[in-house]
Amino acid sequence: MSTRPSRPRITVIGTGYLGATHAAAMAELGFTVTGLDVNPEKTEALAAGRAPMYEPGLEELLRRHVAGLEGSSGRLTFTTSYAEAAEAGDVHFVCVNTPQRAGEYACDMSYVDAAIDSLAPHLTRPALVVGKSTVPVGSAARLARRLAELAPAGEEVALAWNPEFLREGFAVEDTLHPDRIVIGVAAGAAGELAERLLREVYATPVAEGSPFLVTDLPTAELVKTAANAFLSTKISFINAMAEICEAAGGDVLRLAEALGYDDRIGRKFLRAGIGFGGGCLPKDIRAFMARAGELGAAEALSFLREIDSINMRRRGHMVELTRETVGGSLIGKRIAVLGAAFKPDSDDVRDSPALNIAGQIHLQGAAVTVYDPQAMENARALFPTLRYAPSAAEAVNGAHAVLHLTEWREFRELDPAALGEFVSERNVLDGRNTLDPTAWRKADWRYRALGRPTA
Repeated sequence: MSTRPSRPRITVIGTGYLGATHAAAMAELGFTVTGLDVNPEKTEALAAGRAPMYEPGLEELLRRHVAGLEGSSGRLTFTTSYAEAAEAGDVHFVCVNTPQRAGEYACDMSYVDAAIDSLAPHLTRPALVVGKSTVPVGSAARLARRLAELAPAGEEVALAWNPEFLREGFAVEDTLHPDRIVIGVAAGAAGELAERLLREVYATPVAEGSPFLVTDLPTAELVKTAANAFLSTKISFINAMAEICEAAGGDVLRLAEALGYDDRIGRKFLRAGIGFGGGCLPKDIRAFMARAGELGAAEALSFLREIDSINMRRRGHMVELTRETVGGSLIGKRIAVLGAAFKPDSDDVRDSPALNIAGQIHLQGAAVTVYDPQAMENARALFPTLRYAPSAAEAVNGAHAVLHLTEWREFRELDPAALGEFVSERNVLDGRNTLDPTAWRKADWRYRALGRPTA
């Protein structure tokens, strides 16, 4: 494989949540970057400095670097042409979506396959293709063979895998200052060159202390899915303990606090509530199970079925708790839902527990009104039959119960006494265990939370 310039030019294929953030961050690190997306509306918005989703700090980076904007570095451009992207870059990051396959647990690889098939014929000179999407283990080897078949440059086009570990709400920080950088490369000269190129790409965070781990391709693919499986397990574990606490009269918050002092366990992800959602954890653990079955190792991940079951059970439990709170029937009741995004500091409503619960309550006869600081437009598109309000006060107007389902700071800072003036009955159900029960009870609210005593 031929040598390349010491300062590689970068392209990013797919400019959704992962790709747009990665492209803007690479420009911030000083690289010339071209972002590609097949959706012209998305590339036009990005070229105007507008992010395709809410992510703190992302639009500031875009405005700082998108070519043509006043005061920008001009290092970041966008296109819908694979030919232009191939010509503009030496290192091509593939950041397209890998959703759950319809009707199955398995991962839908069609977007990744389409990106490789569209890019490869235009790779007429040495290049490195780097997968960042979360894929089933074994995909990289298959895609490497596909690149070798389709790229005119043949074996001078190498493939590496560099999984992403972004937290929505902290994606810019996680890209610029990652807690670790993992790259999977093939054996031989092509793998050595891929490692050198990626060390150049990540030179700044590595110099700041970010660990740089080099593995084989299968291990790199497994890191992200294994990490998500572990996080899911920890979340569902504490939610299972919440079920035990409810049965035994215990307090899951005090239990989690005591567990967290054990440094073998730690405090993170021990917040009991309505469970996890979003575009990663649920579909990734299911795809992991499906792939293990294909590899003949289904029993190794059979525990993830129970993890998934516990997680989904929390949503139903919140619906039942709401019904109980309002007298045994939801028909004709007014329910306010605070939160639509699957987590705070995001407008992402994919597999959102909050919206799932709101939808279930609505189907059981209640009038449900939702408010979220950022996710209203996305929520309305997904659940148009729900009602939406422009503020928390308007959402709770006339409500028989208020459900706190996304832990936005705005909701933690609400004045319970002031909010109580708008509702029909002062019932609050804390689905995230982050409100102050003392403050709400002092304002004459009946406060209830998953896994905690009623008083």
